[in-house]
Amino acid sequence: MLNKNVIDEINAKVSDILQNSPAKDIERNIKVLLSGAFTRLDLVTRDEFDVQQEVLQRTREKLMILEGRIATLEAQLNPRTAQSVEETTAFTSNSKQDSEDIHEK
Repeated sequence: MLNKNVIDEINAKVSDILQNSPAKDIERNIKVLLSGAFTRLDLVTRDEFDVQQEVLQRTREKLMILEGRIATLEAQLNPRTAQSVEETTAFTSNSKQDSEDIHEK
């Protein structure tokens, strides 16, 4: 069996050869090229995306609450149209739930 020092020495020599080879330069150039391309694409990190998704979810919830309050106030102002307002609110609520289900998939 090979001595551990021999294996470490071989590993060090291979690493030195690769550090000075054109392959390492190519790797660096590709990293710089990809980094520049990603910068131009205006990408966001996963953390930023998750934060914005949470903000959007809270905004949707607040919107649904406000729509319900508006429907209630409209029903109080005009009792004759209260039934049609409730039907519209129910339809809008179901449509939003369907839309949210699609976005979650």
